[in-house]
Amino acid sequence: MITPIIMAGGNGSRLWPLSRTLYPKQFLCLDGSQSMLQTTITRINNLNASDPIVICNEQHRFIVAEQLKELSKSSGDIILEPVGRNTAPAVALAALKC
Repeated sequence: MITPIIMAGGNGSRLWPLSRTLYPKQFLCLDGSQSMLQTTITRINNLNASDPIVICNEQHRFIVAEQLKELSKSSGDIILEPVGRNTAPAVALAALKC
């Protein structure tokens, strides 16, 4: 079974002033109903896949957990990056989890 990996790190600086370091663009409801993170999770619900693993930084862990809860998803599959180091380390962390 496929395990989707969602990388929800980053500070969303290119969408300033809507996006802020403490509440970056992936958590904003840009279309009025769901955040980009929630839209991504909703899209993968139609796949024959296990629940996704979400990678984020320590600073955003509670936002991710709350947004997963709103979609009735477990917050147990959140991997926290102590320090953002771009894509490769995040993918390596997820591979170790799978």
